[in-house]
Amino acid sequence: MAVALVTGGGRGIGAACARALAARGYDVGLGYAQDEEAARAVADEIIAAGQRAIVVQADVADEEQAGALVSTTEEDLGPIDALVLNAGLTRDGLAVRMSGDDWRTVIDTDLSGAFYVARPTLRSMLKRRAGSIVAVSSVVGLTGNAGQANYSAAKAGMIGMVKALAREGGARGVRVNAVAPGYISTDMTAVLSNELRDGVVGQTPLGRLGTPEDVAGAVAFLCSDDAAFVTGTVLTVDGGLTMA
Repeated sequence: MAVALVTGGGRGIGAACARALAARGYDVGLGYAQDEEAARAVADEIIAAGQRAIVVQADVADEEQAGALVSTTEEDLGPIDALVLNAGLTRDGLAVRMSGDDWRTVIDTDLSGAFYVARPTLRSMLKRRAGSIVAVSSVVGLTGNAGQANYSAAKAGMIGMVKALAREGGARGVRVNAVAPGYISTDMTAVLSNELRDGVVGQTPLGRLGTPEDVAGAVAFLCSDDAAFVTGTVLTVDGGLTMA
């Protein structure tokens, strides 16, 4: 049985990734920070469809809790074959007004948290000479975005981490990639004004916002054997918004 761990797995992109991987035969561990009910609902869906699933509460910004998330998943389900680093949050504001706490909170969760989960998982994968890690970055990690210096820095840092880990893991058959979603219909984008939303859609060649399932399909591909010769790459999932 293949095993996947998805951080931030209770809602939005994380939940869609968990469902997509379960549909491809993975048993799934879902990490969540606060919304246990949502995470359990996703796990119940997966179990009803015939796969195993567990939910584990963890603040990935805490190194010890991040490690426990990995160890609990492996104890309950088995060695992790696919890791999806999706946990994240935003604290938007112009840089000149951004507090140190807002900066640190986003960096600690979105970037350091990804590393704290990836490190023990990678260690296990290297021993088994197999595995795939996919980090959910963002197009703002490639382009920057006004009012999101913290989030842009975290997501750009995640891409740098992915490329470094891909070089470290390649010789032992471990692949590490990232997806960079554009504007996706999730709780994070629900707060956008209609004017901003319409502006984004107008600039997107495919003429719509993305869905969590759009991102999950890309993640599932990168986790699969269909991407066996793909590592260290960033797959942009943005409807063409940022194409050159």
